Order: sequence, then C-alpha cells, then structure tokens
Amino acid sequence: MIERMETGTRMSKIVKHNGVAYLCGQVGNGDTVTEQTRDCLSRVEALLEQAGSSPDRMLQAIIWLADMADFAEMNAVWDAWVPAGHAPARACGEAKLARDTLRVEIIVTAACD
Repeated sequence: MIERMETGTRMSKIVKHNGVAYLCGQVGNGDTVTEQTRDCLSRVEALLEQAGSSPDRMLQAIIWLADMADFAEMNAVWDAWVPAGHAPARACGEAKLARDTLRVEIIVTAACD
C-alpha cells in the first residue's frame, strides 16, 4: 500500500511505502545558511514525526547547497542535529535552487511505522 500525506496538485510532502517514508525536499527561512539549515531541519523533524518516524530512523539524506562554499556552515548545524550513532547515508552537492534566496535544501528518506 502507498500512503500519500499532504498531497497537492504537484507533490505530496510525505509518501510512505513498505515501512519507508520519503519526504519532499525541505527548505528553511532565514538570511544565513545556519538559519536556513536550522529551520529546514526543524521542518524535516516535523514531517518525520507526522510520518511515524524520527531523526534516528533516517536512512538517507540528500543535501543541495546553492554554493559549496557554505558546506562547513551547513555541516556545523547538521552535525549538532543528527542523533549520535544514527547518521544516515548522505550526499551533498551544489545546485541552483528554486529561489535565489534559498541556500540549502534537504531531502530525507527514513524508516517509519
């Protein structure tokens, strides 16, 4: 069974299938990479909870930065947020994001109930 949550015309915020939750990409508010990453991760955490999961059940994270020069700043927030011993498989790359003001986007896949 496939369960779609918060589904609109273009996408669902969460899709659950076979005990896995797939989250749509999350961006955050703020003027700095630190602020945007913190807000983004709080949104990821809220969606994980809604899906019946949590950060310690993450399987994979894909992170897009508008500029790889922001890698260390984003990682400082990420490293403080990820539960010790539960880091997911992760990739990080540079991409042109949907709006010029966006600096970071995070896509998470996690085990769920």
